[in-house]
Amino acid sequence: MASLGSDTVKLLMNWDIKEDREQEYFEFVVREWVPGITRLGLEPTDAWYTTYSRDSSRPQIMAGIIADDLETLRNIFKTRDWQGLHEQLLEFVTNYSQKVVRVNGTFQL
Repeated sequence: MASLGSDTVKLLMNWDIKEDREQEYFEFVVREWVPGITRLGLEPTDAWYTTYSRDSSRPQIMAGIIADDLETLRNIFKTRDWQGLHEQLLEFVTNYSQKVVRVNGTFQL
């Protein structure tokens, strides 16, 4: 697991759940996504679910995952396991976006 050193990075992800796929999505996240990314050495830190918003430009889901450093994260992105999990996630979501930031100890968007 990530140790929150000075090189620690956070993968920030946003998406919306596809209409009529909510149940399947949540089952995937609990049964496969979280255990899978944890096995890869990533640590889920944040998960925000917006149940109601009048602003359709805001993502329904915001999630954060930390890694020891940028090189570690890049290497994980190259693995078949990550690619498979990511492809599965994209079956359930739309408007996916991601960015990598250095961890600064505060809430990050």
